[in-house]
Amino acid sequence: MQGVTGIVLAGGLGRRMGGVDKGLQPFRGKPMAQWAIERLAPQVDELIVNANQNRSDYERFGYRVVADELSGFAGPLAGLHAGMKAAGRDLVVTAPCDSPFLPGDLVARLRGALGANQLAVAKTGAQPHPVFSLVSRGVLPHLEAFLTSGGRKIDAWYASLKVVEVAFDDEEDAFRNINTRAELQ
Repeated sequence: MQGVTGIVLAGGLGRRMGGVDKGLQPFRGKPMAQWAIERLAPQVDELIVNANQNRSDYERFGYRVVADELSGFAGPLAGLHAGMKAAGRDLVVTAPCDSPFLPGDLVARLRGALGANQLAVAKTGAQPHPVFSLVSRGVLPHLEAFLTSGGRKIDAWYASLKVVEVAFDDEEDAFRNINTRAELQ
C-alpha cells in the first residue's frame, strides 16, 4: 500500500475574507486551519501545511510548512505543487484550510476509488470539489509543465489526467468552506 501525505492548503490571500489569512481566523475557538489539520492528520502518514504568509503561526500547529515556489499567490495548484515536491509519500491528498468539516473518511474513500487513475476527486451531486483530491506524485512533471505554461485553473489541469470522481453525497456539508466574514459568523 502506498503511503499518503496530506497537504492543508493555506497559501491564499483571503481576498473574499477582506485580505486576512483565512486559515488563522478563529472559528468555534480554534483557527480554521487547525480544524482542517485535526480532521486530516489522522488519515495520513505525514502532514504538510502550504502557507505563504504567517509561516511561524502555521508552524505552531506542529507540522512542516512549505511556501509556493511560484510567486504571486498562484492558487491551489501552486500549493499542490509545493506540497508534492516536499511530500515523502507516493500519494498526496489536499484539503483547504477553510473547510473545518472535511470528512473523517476522505482519504479512505478517495484511495479506495483511485485504482489505476492518477487522481481521485471528491464530488457531491454534480459538483466536483477539486481541492479535495488524492493525487499520485507521478503527475508532478505534468503539473510543473501546466504551471510553467501559465495554467492556474485546477479543473483545467486535472481534465487531462486519468480521474475518478468519488461521490460524497452522504456528507455534502463536509465540503462547505468559509470564504467570507459573513460565512464565518
